[in-house]
Amino acid sequence: MINTDKPDDAKKNMRLTEAEWAIMRVVWEEQPCTAGTVQEALVDIRGWAYSTVKTTMDRMTKKGLLSIGRIRHLQLFSANISIIESKKREIFHTIRRAFNGAMTPMMQFLLENEELSHEELQQLHEILNKKAQSTEN
Repeated sequence: MINTDKPDDAKKNMRLTEAEWAIMRVVWEEQPCTAGTVQEALVDIRGWAYSTVKTTMDRMTKKGLLSIGRIRHLQLFSANISIIESKKREIFHTIRRAFNGAMTPMMQFLLENEELSHEELQQLHEILNKKAQSTEN
């Protein structure tokens, strides 16, 4: 069973919304960056206006996902959470909800219900072998 709950830190279990994921991907790549930089990166994909992006980023700052640095009147946003931590939160939340926290049934479900190429299966086999060897040592 996977246990990722840490009662002393509620923010650790906060999951990102779809809009927050879109913004965080840009921030992780460009940080520190302005809301304008984020809006420009997302305008073709999402069609968001500057005010939408800025409002969302301000809310994300209040939630503790972003921090703001200032150079004169310019606000520069940086991520307070890593992409790894965000992915872990998302994956472990799904595993807890859909598979009662058990990794093996989740892996079995994916293998039985997803078409994987021979190359992908080989890569998974190598990853599992490497993990098995590291836990033996």
